[in-house]
Amino acid sequence: MTRPAYVAVVGAGRSGVADADAETVGRLLAEAGATVVCGGLGGVMEAVCRGARAGGGRTVGILPGTDRADANAYVDVAIPTGLGEARNTVVVRSADVVIGIDGGHGTLSELAFAAKIGRPVVGLGTWQLTRGDGTEDDTIHVVDGPEDAVRVALRLAGDDPS
Repeated sequence: MTRPAYVAVVGAGRSGVADADAETVGRLLAEAGATVVCGGLGGVMEAVCRGARAGGGRTVGILPGTDRADANAYVDVAIPTGLGEARNTVVVRSADVVIGIDGGHGTLSELAFAAKIGRPVVGLGTWQLTRGDGTEDDTIHVVDGPEDAVRVALRLAGDDPS
């Protein structure tokens, strides 16, 4: 890849147990030179941006509303869309790869959309997909920790230095 990877990190909008993993993912992505893209609000989004800031990285928040002031304090570039939840598609399309951490149905929509358009997806404690016939959908690369999530994401984005 000739430019640093753009990595979308999606997950729960409320703070919770996944925040520590998200913060570590953000820091590791920043240290690897990746740009972090997220929904720009709280929970996993804020934690990943906080980690990226600590790692000296750049963050982009794709906001559902129309006011830049809604972005969390760690977003460097806030993009208000006025699209509501439909902004999830913009988050996914803006990235080379998507990392899902924890999350609810909004996160599920982002992971499913990423799979639909062929965007690589890495899952850390998040949804796994099962087809209607009961077979597993292996679209999501399931990992065990933040370090693995970043390593796999950068490899899938074509920005793996190893």
